[in-house]
Amino acid sequence: MKPGILYLHGFSSSPDSWKASLLAEAMEARGLSGRFFRPRLSHIPDEALAAAENVIRESKGAGCSLTLVGSSLGGFYATVLAERHGLRAVLINPVVSALTPLERYLGKQANLQTGEPFELTRDHLRQLEAMEIGAISPERYLLFVETGDETLNYREAMFRYVNARQYVMEGGDHGFTRFPEIVPLLFDFCGL
Repeated sequence: MKPGILYLHGFSSSPDSWKASLLAEAMEARGLSGRFFRPRLSHIPDEALAAAENVIRESKGAGCSLTLVGSSLGGFYATVLAERHGLRAVLINPVVSALTPLERYLGKQANLQTGEPFELTRDHLRQLEAMEIGAISPERYLLFVETGDETLNYREAMFRYVNARQYVMEGGDHGFTRFPEIVPLLFDFCGL
């Protein structure tokens, strides 16, 4: 099986975000663009997870062994998928429990990348709650957090993934300012 990456973007983001685009360019530079997947994830959690699971199934059938790379809410989804499918995951400033940080966004929203309007409902939060994973297999994970994350408490991720390989970087923000610096570590973990 050839190694590949499935990138899962965060809440109100898109596959054209800064990190996703930078990773796509890095994969292309290595001649690996055919093994990089970045689906557009719906704001409806069940649909987002189903889209990612479709990519996992299709890539497996094509002889590609994926590592998940999830940013923010994409990190939450990556954890769910890693445990369900026995995959490894790189988490970047991940949402640990989807309910706490997302409750403040209930109601009408606009995608920060595309401007597309959508509404976050209590039913969406219930879908996320139903996805919650209890115990994890820490050896599956590589965690990157920045202490300056203004959206999430980085300590919660450190605690959740306590026995996983972790990089805690001073400063930064929720967008993860040092992403270009960690790409080589990410590729190494992914077997690229």
